[in-house]
Amino acid sequence: MGPVDSPAARLDLGALIGRHFDAVLFDMDGTLIDSHAVSEAAWLVWAAEHDVDVARVSGIAGRPAAEVVRDVMAADRVTAAVARIEQLEIDASQEGIEVLAGTARALGDIPAERIAIVTSCTRALLAARLAGSRLRHPEQIVTVDDVEHGKPAPDPFLEGARRLGFDPARCLVVEDAPSGLTAGRAAGCTTLAVGHTQHYSDLDADAWAPDLEHVRFTARAEGIVVSPA
Repeated sequence: MGPVDSPAARLDLGALIGRHFDAVLFDMDGTLIDSHAVSEAAWLVWAAEHDVDVARVSGIAGRPAAEVVRDVMAADRVTAAVARIEQLEIDASQEGIEVLAGTARALGDIPAERIAIVTSCTRALLAARLAGSRLRHPEQIVTVDDVEHGKPAPDPFLEGARRLGFDPARCLVVEDAPSGLTAGRAAGCTTLAVGHTQHYSDLDADAWAPDLEHVRFTARAEGIVVSPA
């Protein structure tokens, strides 16, 4: 479940240069904040409590917790097991959440009406992680509770674009996980892969950056432009 350090070698924004986007849809965990350590600790406790091989809940970045639990638990135990992992993750989020490099600047450079967070967290876990990060966040936030199907289905990003009032084809999705990038592509959005949770070769995207510190968002009359920082 641990991060890798290879993606820092990849900075390729070529496919975005010269384009204008109506809005930017950001994933949260691994993109704006680093919750890896607290999340992994919660899942280790959960796996031990439920007698589940921890290897079966590894590599879950970007997937809703409920989907992971349904994959490894008997149907009659899923509801309670989902509630337990959510509570463990909420409790762990009170401390140890780190705002990733470039996040504050990126959120500040994009007009509020052109930005959304689109996350696989539940509303309760989202609130806990945002509180733990003390991150100033946009008004428009889509959680797994707001859609019928979570990532890698396109529903979350389609909902984010709908709430902002823009065509998904004119939106940029910023993600760190394969499932999120799959969701963004399926929604018809352009994709930018960032972060250190996956090797960049495993991230099928239109552009790549090690983190948001390497990316500059500039709001113009024609839309939002992206360039190397």
